[in-house]
Amino acid sequence: MKTVSVYDAVGMILGHDMTEIIPGEKKGVAFKKGHIIKEEDIPKLLNIGKENIYVMEFKADDVHEDEAAIRMANAAAGPGISVSGPKEGKATLTAEFKGLLKINTEALLEMNSMDEIMFATLNGNILVNAGEAIAGTRVIPLIVKDWQVEKVEEVCAKYSPVVQVMPMRQLKVGIVTTGNEVFYGRIKDKFGPVVKGKFEELGCSSIKQIFSKDDPQMIADSIKELMDEGAEIIAVTGGMSVDPDDVTPLGIKMTGADVLSYGAPTLPGAMFLLSYAGDIPVLGLPGCVMYSKRTIFDLVLPRIVAGERVEKKDIVKLGHGGFCRNCKDCRYPNCGFGKC
Repeated sequence: MKTVSVYDAVGMILGHDMTEIIPGEKKGVAFKKGHIIKEEDIPKLLNIGKENIYVMEFKADDVHEDEAAIRMANAAAGPGISVSGPKEGKATLTAEFKGLLKINTEALLEMNSMDEIMFATLNGNILVNAGEAIAGTRVIPLIVKDWQVEKVEEVCAKYSPVVQVMPMRQLKVGIVTTGNEVFYGRIKDKFGPVVKGKFEELGCSSIKQIFSKDDPQMIADSIKELMDEGAEIIAVTGGMSVDPDDVTPLGIKMTGADVLSYGAPTLPGAMFLLSYAGDIPVLGLPGCVMYSKRTIFDLVLPRIVAGERVEKKDIVKLGHGGFCRNCKDCRYPNCGFGKC
């Protein structure tokens, strides 16, 4: 550090905290270490008796924490992300609209493995709202070397985008409700309203619901009918267990759909089926979707609606974090369910 006149200190970095004392009224920090001196600070510095101050010497390849934070945040920010700050050395990344948060965890690991760098985010693959803060970054000391920030920028360029929000598409939904008990009117359909509600939460709308007997050919024909009528995603409810009448998986296969996964390492939702008929997702939903607050359906559906093609490996990864606690007061997604 070096001593300079306050009149010559504009643009320099304060080397230590400065205390302001007003007898009987106040004693506290007037300026914090690392503060960049501005023209308007001079009168206050003089009022607290500081005509000369210690400042940090700034070398050509040094980067102040504020500049470093903004550069790192801008490098990581992808579509749907805005950057604000710096505030107390931290830059914040915020969602510009409601959508699916995607985080490149490999990039995050590389950045946080670097000395004097930190980058923290929410869990990926969750719905976030417009204006919601989803990540923050800063350097640990007040000053780092330019090459350190450049290294972060290189990692972000390699994995770009590191942080993004994918908008929800307004898909046309088709629903096939299976079960002789519902088809023949023995009981009222309670599955359909739940499924429609889940889609409506994401901005999608149901174009048609078809009721089918526990007959694989009828189920297959119902799915094909919905495809012909323009459904962009199809949910088939019920008949996903191992009883003799549970023939929904067979009905889905009979459409020619490519079944990527039947069974999932999640509870609730172990009997979930994921398939694609061309580009149209066809989902087999087990009974738990009807009566459990949150299930595998809530983990997978936002990703599909956002335009992501979910693969078998994505289902397999859900095992870590795929055990729901069934809390009395559900806090999803502010919990560990589905967060690997």
